[in-house]
Amino acid sequence: MLHWLYEIMLKRQIKDLPLHICFMLTEKDFISAPEKLFECSVWASEISLECTIKSKNKNKKKLNIEGLTYHISTKDNILIPDYLPYIRKIGEVARLELYYDSEREEIGNGTHVTVAIGKSGKEEIIKAIREMAEEGIDPDSVNEELIGHYLTFRYTPDLVIKTGESYLTDFLIWQSVYSELFFTDINWENMRKIDFLRVLRDYQSRMRRYGR
Repeated sequence: MLHWLYEIMLKRQIKDLPLHICFMLTEKDFISAPEKLFECSVWASEISLECTIKSKNKNKKKLNIEGLTYHISTKDNILIPDYLPYIRKIGEVARLELYYDSEREEIGNGTHVTVAIGKSGKEEIIKAIREMAEEGIDPDSVNEELIGHYLTFRYTPDLVIKTGESYLTDFLIWQSVYSELFFTDINWENMRKIDFLRVLRDYQSRMRRYGR
């Protein structure tokens, strides 16, 4: 009962939601609880829906989580086939965009959820520069907007979450330059909906400066 009441209290404290959230996971994180990707996707959809209804009833600004990204850093893609069913299950509750090796899959409808396995931010930027060079782009025309057009992942996360005690990866290194970073000592396998709500509550208390 107390758990349920605390969850309600946390929801009431949320006045603003990040539009796009990114979870940075290690291979160890993912293997410890592969089903957590689906669970967290469900939480995000539920929280987004509840906050949207609340904001409509009070004629306030619409609150909505539009996108969720999971990055799994790994150098051993042998693990992929055994765990793909856990990832594809997300397609039952959201629109899943899955990247692994050179493959890309899209499944389902709803909130946009991206899962990128073993993708490197540095490699993504190098790929973008090579493509611009191959197309003969005039160096004087290169700017942030043009580079963003050539990136694989064309969104900027408002909030980047790192569970456990390991460091961030270089994934979305270009896109997340102005993102809010949240580090929690809670391991991925122990992550609960209440912990997710706490992160969202903390996010709204931060004043984003976007480099200013």
